[in-house]
Amino acid sequence: MSLNFRTLDLNLLRVFDAVMAEGSLTRAAAALAMTQPAVSHALRRLREAVGEDLFVRVAHGVRPTPRAVLLWPQVRAALGTLRQALAPGDFDPRRDAVQLRIAMADATAAMLAPGLVRGIDSGGALVNLRVLPLVTRDPRGLLDAGDADLAVGFFPEVIAAIVSQGQQNHLRHARLYETRYVCAMRRGHPLEKQALTLDAFCDAHHLLVSFSGQPHGFTDEALAGLGRQRRIVLTVNQFFTAGRVVVRSDLLTVLPEGFAEAAGFGHELVTRELPLVLAPVQVEMLWHLRHDADPAHRWLRDQLRAAVT
Repeated sequence: MSLNFRTLDLNLLRVFDAVMAEGSLTRAAAALAMTQPAVSHALRRLREAVGEDLFVRVAHGVRPTPRAVLLWPQVRAALGTLRQALAPGDFDPRRDAVQLRIAMADATAAMLAPGLVRGIDSGGALVNLRVLPLVTRDPRGLLDAGDADLAVGFFPEVIAAIVSQGQQNHLRHARLYETRYVCAMRRGHPLEKQALTLDAFCDAHHLLVSFSGQPHGFTDEALAGLGRQRRIVLTVNQFFTAGRVVVRSDLLTVLPEGFAEAAGFGHELVTRELPLVLAPVQVEMLWHLRHDADPAHRWLRDQLRAAVT
């Protein structure tokens, strides 16, 4: 028997969601302000529509069938999306299983994700967060197209453009924290016990982290300003990959300070001050104006701020 979605009463899905969440017809009825017989009747109608049982009775309530377990995440997410569309001010992270997407590099995720998980767990939130790979220093296209809800990273040129355009710009931004770049090498590297001079830095072999695959980065731009250059042996698009390669080679790499500890490389890598001046790394979050007042998105931005502290 196939489900005829055109004739399905969508209120039955609200009942299904409540019974799944409560594990009891009595508690679900109370949550929905319905009678228990009305809940039972709704489940019978849903069973007839689906063509198979979704719950079986057990000693202290009901137990979902495997089909119900598969259905619930999609039903809950769909109900959350509808609720936000029809009542955007009505958001409760403990009730609404919305999905939110953050584009950020793995170094940024290593710093922020543990705090985000703590905030979700401690608050009993049902929100599902997806971290998307950041493959550009300009995430405006991602945000404009709605492919990400938020971008977090170091975007100096984008922030400058937003500031110059003022309120006419359709993006908003807020600073999360500031860090700096350092030089990383394996423990026991020939340069570990020496002063890292500019000559020693340029004479060494390097690994470059480039999200877009471009063969140069901020370090190379700074070196060019000094009339110097370095030998880049390998270019990768993830800081974690860079760390794994550097601990097993004599390559040097440039990483955000704190990443080695956050990613579990603290005992394998040593960091040194760079022998050249790079601008501070100002990590910002960017979002589209259409999400500025959305309660779920405001909750996400608050969670990111809390994850930094």
